[in-house]
Amino acid sequence: MFSWCFFPLVMAICGLQAAGVDTIQLKDNAAITGKILAEKRDQVVVDLGFCVLTVPRNQIVKISTADPPEPAAKHAPKVKPAATSEPAPAGEVTGTFYSVSGKPLPMRNVRDLVAQLGEAVVQVRTPSGLGSGFIINADGFLLTNFHVIEGETQITVEVYQQTNGELTRKSYKQVRITAINKFADLALLKIDDKDAPRFKYVGLGNADALSVGEAVFAIGSPLGLERTVTEGILSTKTRELGGTLYLQTTAQINPGNSGGPLFNLAGEVVGVTNMKITFGEGLGFAIPVESVKFFLDHRDAFAYSNDNPGNAYRYLEPPSRTRKSMVEE
Repeated sequence: MFSWCFFPLVMAICGLQAAGVDTIQLKDNAAITGKILAEKRDQVVVDLGFCVLTVPRNQIVKISTADPPEPAAKHAPKVKPAATSEPAPAGEVTGTFYSVSGKPLPMRNVRDLVAQLGEAVVQVRTPSGLGSGFIINADGFLLTNFHVIEGETQITVEVYQQTNGELTRKSYKQVRITAINKFADLALLKIDDKDAPRFKYVGLGNADALSVGEAVFAIGSPLGLERTVTEGILSTKTRELGGTLYLQTTAQINPGNSGGPLFNLAGEVVGVTNMKITFGEGLGFAIPVESVKFFLDHRDAFAYSNDNPGNAYRYLEPPSRTRKSMVEE
């Protein structure tokens, strides 16, 4: 039930109404306003700002979403256009660096989704091996696993672009490491080639909204076999390995898949594939997309520095007086 968090709602509603968020109308003529985190068959999970509320479906009359007010021009975020005239692959663009869907997307079959999303999945090559990755905006920023590029400075990204109904491979060698998080096994790269076009990209979904048994599929380059598609189901959302929670899937994951996207049937990235149990079958694992969003939202904190490539942080020199005392001692 939701009574434990209901009484403080009056002040929260007043503060959130102007933000253009979701409104849940209840049977007793009351209303709850906040950000809907997940919609399930029997309940809706909503973030009120100071707590997260679970509302039973049988108490809900309707759910409405208000568009946020237009910000002042000088503060308006610049939304990046899609690479083509088609809508952004993940639906409505709500961010300036990566895209998410502003509303639930219809389920589609894997064949159609692969044709739509395949160009945004890339192969990441280094002198010591290869992995996979996926582009998250038209400017050429892409995600992969940290272990794919660990210790490397020469990185090549191979993009498969569709021209006149045929796929052509294009290699980009001016690839910059933008941010890394070794402990989350994530790396953000940027294609800096001068002749780079506007890229096709994919949007990020919500792993928390997934249900165990739901169909998912992966695209990657297992053992170097580029553009390989494997389909399976979500085995569990909370597999704990080494103190970290992973998505477990029956979609086949092999060396070379690392860093590639795990999609739901709405065409949204719900995870980043990064490992498997080698002595078993159908035991693949992916980093939940919530961890990816955290990494991207705080990418400045994980910024990679060429002056200090062993660490994601750049340290400032101490004040001159401090340096002098250290030398004297």
